[in-house]
Amino acid sequence: MAAKKVGSLLLGKCVPYVQANVSKICVTKMELDENLNMYFRKNVDVYAHDPGKKCKSGDVVLIQELPQKLSRLVSHKILEIVYPMGDVTDPLTGKKVVMSEFREDIVEKNRLYEGGENSFDYEKAPPRGRLEGVRDFTDKETYRKFQETGKPQPYGV
Repeated sequence: MAAKKVGSLLLGKCVPYVQANVSKICVTKMELDENLNMYFRKNVDVYAHDPGKKCKSGDVVLIQELPQKLSRLVSHKILEIVYPMGDVTDPLTGKKVVMSEFREDIVEKNRLYEGGENSFDYEKAPPRGRLEGVRDFTDKETYRKFQETGKPQPYGV
């Protein structure tokens, strides 16, 4: 009985990509420099099969290597969205985090010092993605604008 090779699991961040059913994932790897005997960060772009385009740019996702490639580029599949963008949960405590502080600590500080009536309310905030295609163009692939051609370049940076 032959043993099956289990695909490797990787954790990465979804970046803008416009092809249907495919997401581009930026995975950070640590590479050893033999001369300095130090590890340095290296970003690798991986293309993953994403039916229905569930993951959006900025989401932290868990991907798994496929037994064989679906196409020349697609070599992984998305297993789950670990953290949607802007909704990070601390794995040890299970509390929601904003930058480096817990949400409940921010709410408590606002209540004590500022009164709390004008502060942002995370519970009443609408879900992410409701303005996609209207004001939010994070689902579109951006590119560098090297020259002004006179043609409109709406997603050029």
